[in-house]
Amino acid sequence: QVQLVESGGGSVQVGGSLRLSCAVSGRNFNRYTMGWFRQPPGKEREFVAAMNKNDDSTHYADSVKGRFAISRDKAKNTVDLQMNSLKPEDTAVYYCAGDPWVSSEYGKHHWDYWGQGTQVSVSS
Repeated sequence: QVQLVESGGGSVQVGGSLRLSCAVSGRNFNRYTMGWFRQPPGKEREFVAAMNKNDDSTHYADSVKGRFAISRDKAKNTVDLQMNSLKPEDTAVYYCAGDPWVSSEYGKHHWDYWGQGTQVSVSS
């Protein structure tokens, strides 16, 4: 069983930065592709970023490319999301996710494991 716990959310002004972290408990962390999703107010959950377990390649939604960066620390079993140049439309609950099988189509795959979410609010 894998458990994911997010931290680092909060309120920030437009143009600011936040760093989210996801602590992963359980075995075989390196066998999981890790990702971040978000759910804006009144909208469906959407893909944000992923790091492929096989080659550590990173993949991003177009809306965050160049502003967000996903990284993982295999020694600490954590995966982070650095968010820069934040915009009001980045306001959402952000979720960490993990899956041992996904290798493409990250936004369409049904991920196995999810965290409880952390709120990010960007104000102008």
